[in-house]
Amino acid sequence: MLLRDLHEARSTALTSSEGNLTVLATLALMVGAVAGLVCALFRLALQRADVFRAAVIDWAHSHSIAGFILLVGGCASAAVAAAWLVRRYSPHASGSGIPHVEAVLRGDAAPSPFVLLPVKFVGGWLAIGSGLALGREGPSVQMGAVLGHLFGGAFRRDWPDCRVLLAAGAGAGLATAFNAPMAGAVFVLEELVQKFEHRIAIAALAASSTAIAVAHLILGDAPDFQLPPLAYPAPGIGPLFFMLGVVCGAVAIAYNKAVLATLAAVDLVRGLPAETCAAAIGAAAGVLAWFGPECVGGGDNLTQNALLGAPGLFVLPFLFQLRFWFGALSYSAGTPGGLFAPLLTLGAQLGLLFGAGCGLAFPDLPIQPEAFAVVGMAAFFTGVVRAPLTGLVLATEMTGSALLLLPMLAACFTAMLIPTLMSDAPLYDALRERLRFLR
Repeated sequence: MLLRDLHEARSTALTSSEGNLTVLATLALMVGAVAGLVCALFRLALQRADVFRAAVIDWAHSHSIAGFILLVGGCASAAVAAAWLVRRYSPHASGSGIPHVEAVLRGDAAPSPFVLLPVKFVGGWLAIGSGLALGREGPSVQMGAVLGHLFGGAFRRDWPDCRVLLAAGAGAGLATAFNAPMAGAVFVLEELVQKFEHRIAIAALAASSTAIAVAHLILGDAPDFQLPPLAYPAPGIGPLFFMLGVVCGAVAIAYNKAVLATLAAVDLVRGLPAETCAAAIGAAAGVLAWFGPECVGGGDNLTQNALLGAPGLFVLPFLFQLRFWFGALSYSAGTPGGLFAPLLTLGAQLGLLFGAGCGLAFPDLPIQPEAFAVVGMAAFFTGVVRAPLTGLVLATEMTGSALLLLPMLAACFTAMLIPTLMSDAPLYDALRERLRFLR
């Protein structure tokens, strides 16, 4: 009798759990669809902003000094407006937003209210549109997280379910930002929660799938980047990919320190309004846009050029250094904007530079520098974020090619090993700790 009662109780509990998971999965599909719509519209708005900025730069060049002043003033004004929105309505909308999402999932911070979504959307559009070297994925991840939590609340789910939907929405945001559905789901598990939870895995896969389905209706289904014809690297080239990972890991340490140093420098003038720093950095973006229009913004054009083997070896080191410091400076502006897209640009440029250098050093080897650019994207991302699976999948989905998976695996291994041996904290961990300190 007792055994039968226990069996019936267990069966009832399993049925209830399965029913709850079905509801959760259904809600995750809905969250993904809405997040895909919002984040696809965000991408579309940024594309229009890039076109508008290019037109303004062309107009400014035709009006000499007056054009220069108006261009610089316009970029500064857009950055100021973005920083003001953040300070006035939603302080957690500053920067990437991913560290705050991680803090919420760990129970260290409260979920953001709905107001963050329009602030992140409009503020990110203004900041990236003004030319700051920021990525679209940070705003997309945080907007998706807000939508996930809102759906959980609207359907009266408890906190564990809301947490799952929040994580799924964040993954849907990343998936839409880069047209990379698997990377979105992997990112949730590897970086946001940093462990495998079955409920979150199911919800993240569901949300990423519907997000991409909706995004494809708006943006199309082509990979973000196009590759030239590439051959699989010869065995003799294999060790060079391990070396590329070492270089990427070392440079990643420097980049992490540069980002944190610029943020610390801004903290020293915390007594000034946040808009003051944003104005100065926005004006710098305007000056750079005048002299090098292709150097400003998220950097997708630069990434694509690097994957096609451009620019030349003599220009590339200067361009890499410029984007390295401009990216770190842009992140300290206090405006919405992410880190992933600038990281991919730097990784592609660093990989291309390394590959071109190897081609000169080993002329007898059939080296394709463009292959090193692809591998560099994944390796540098891994060195900075310490999320190798996300880096591998992201680079593969964004290029639409799995040809270089093995070289990427080798480079990501050493790119993660070097910063770990040097006790350099992953960038998002350091930023999350900074948030806790500021609170």
